[in-house]
Amino acid sequence: MNREVGESVIRAWRTNNRVTMYLIEQLPPVVWAADVPGVPRRTVRNIAAHLHNCRCRWIKALGRSHGIEPPALVDLRRVSSRELVRALARSSQGIEAIIQLGIASGGQAPRATWQNFPPDLQHFLTYFVAHEAHHRGQLILIARQLGHRLPRAVSDGVWQWNRLSRERR
Repeated sequence: MNREVGESVIRAWRTNNRVTMYLIEQLPPVVWAADVPGVPRRTVRNIAAHLHNCRCRWIKALGRSHGIEPPALVDLRRVSSRELVRALARSSQGIEAIIQLGIASGGQAPRATWQNFPPDLQHFLTYFVAHEAHHRGQLILIARQLGHRLPRAVSDGVWQWNRLSRERR
């Protein structure tokens, strides 16, 4: 994989991360701790925190043997949205480090003992973006179900990848 293609994968990941962080930053506090309708013991906070914790587990599985240490998990029951945004920045760096390993290995991400996606960086990126998009959609829908329809600037904002790709954190 040439460096230019690899760098485009990193830029795409950074934009995805910024979209996820943007949504978490915009969720109203009343929604943050709310129970998910029809799902016992699950809250909006749990779903949002799952994104970081899932990244950390993949970083451990794919990168630890290559010297990439995963960030600490967050507490699914106690993490604040502000704390989670900071944690997402750390786990995003870990994902970027794995992408860098893949670039150095000709476009192949390291393999885990178990993984359900091909190891090329394009599939790697697509897998993680799809996972996060799935949960972003859940969070928006749950907010609506709870009677807290997010402002249009937020629900439309998660689709403003051009603008968000230019933002620096």
